Amino acid sequence: MMVSMRIAQGVFTLVVVNPTTWRANWAWGLPLIVLTVLLHVLGLGLMIHALARVSSRTIHHRYPTAIFLLVIGCTTWLATFLHAMEAGIWAAAYRLLGALPDKRSAILYSLNAITSYGHTNLLLEDHWQLLGALEALNGWLLFGLTTAFLLSVVQGDLGLRHGRSRR
Repeated sequence: MMVSMRIAQGVFTLVVVNPTTWRANWAWGLPLIVLTVLLHVLGLGLMIHALARVSSRTIHHRYPTAIFLLVIGCTTWLATFLHAMEAGIWAAAYRLLGALPDKRSAILYSLNAITSYGHTNLLLEDHWQLLGALEALNGWLLFGLTTAFLLSVVQGDLGLRHGRSRR
């Protein structure tokens, strides 16, 4: 109980006591996280429907391993496209807020933040640096969803491997 009180006090202090540096970051970051997670789940859901259609057509196919590899490759490409699109949303927010000087640096910074790669020498304006950390948190959530989805596909839960139907 004491630990949760300390955490709550710390968050309160960061968000309320120093509003000039934190409030706007949270006000932009949380909706961006929700937006990109919802977009990601929608995209993965559309992929599930497409995979189910492919699965129903290939149950008796002569080359199930080739079909399976093609499906994994396409799924990986589409998931990567989703991540790039979500990084683009964050980059657009950085430009809108004036946190980065141009589109190129905004997308490069965003890809570095969302992947937690962090090897760029670009920095956000001082008062927007928390927003970059929130994007990294968002990246962890998105990559976790993608990892779970890809694992499900690879394990054959969608009935794609060896021509099995889903049980």
